[in-house]
Amino acid sequence: MSYIVLDLEWNQAMSANASIFNHLPIRLAGEIIQIGAVRLNDDFTPGEEFQSDVKPIFFRSLHYKVKKLTGFDKDRLNHSETFPRVFERFREWCGDGAQFITWGYDDRRIMEQNIIVHDLDWDWIDDWINLQLIYNIQTDGDKNQKSLATAMEHFAIEQTRTAHDALGDAYNTALVCSRLDFAAGLDQYDDAASLLATRLPTEKQNGEESDALEHRAFSGYVSRSEAFLDSEVNHTVCPDCGGELELSRWVNQGDRRYMTLGACAEHGKFLIRLKFRKTEDESWAVNRIVYRADESMEKYYRDKSTQSRRRGRGRRRDKRTTAPST
Repeated sequence: MSYIVLDLEWNQAMSANASIFNHLPIRLAGEIIQIGAVRLNDDFTPGEEFQSDVKPIFFRSLHYKVKKLTGFDKDRLNHSETFPRVFERFREWCGDGAQFITWGYDDRRIMEQNIIVHDLDWDWIDDWINLQLIYNIQTDGDKNQKSLATAMEHFAIEQTRTAHDALGDAYNTALVCSRLDFAAGLDQYDDAASLLATRLPTEKQNGEESDALEHRAFSGYVSRSEAFLDSEVNHTVCPDCGGELELSRWVNQGDRRYMTLGACAEHGKFLIRLKFRKTEDESWAVNRIVYRADESMEKYYRDKSTQSRRRGRGRRRDKRTTAPST
């Protein structure tokens, strides 16, 4: 068994309505532009490293957010190999029996989508571990997702590698892994989600309900519409299994808040909320909060959804009755 700590950087479409989506077999949330990985030694410390930039062929223009976050530019990526070639080199480097460790579920989702759109073999890449779960269990954390920076601060790990660089983030994740009792974490991993579900959060975040399963922040948008159309914002996975949630209609709650219900065939329904806010530099930011939906939450969503439809019909009638005659 070989444990590979993996991190990805990816580009996204310039628009949610980009024409390229009409030619893809799936809705591609992000096209990989960099792969970084660290093989763990026998004592679960960082060992051999792999890194490669990837030339995008679907989302060829770098989204301004990605460019700002990673520092990449188009010229740099144009001199790189395409995903199928980099993926093959990565597979050879991993060898047989690789088990992948990531910080969160997003990297797995993006990797699987990129394998699908390129019609590549993915049977060998089906073993994944979300290190966040082990970290939360062993640090008395709750169900809320913690950032890699939070874990590094907890273990007093100095930032010696570049952040938002695939190899840098993979290396830092490997350092966090080395500070945990990783062997014990593996033994508990299958029951991690249920163990964390019995814990109360250690603190509330920004006044939110204490039973939030996920609380993520996104920033740097020119408008609310741009933020809402960002696939990273409106795409949500099941907190228990990482599978894609089937979302209902978004409902406007007022006060720059929206909500929807997400369904997982195995783990039930979740309530997802988006909260938008204006920042000091006049850009927009949004918080996404995910809760396990109980009966009262489902009823609240249905009631708000019904009210929203009624208001919409009322506005349309008002427009018809007040239209000036000719």
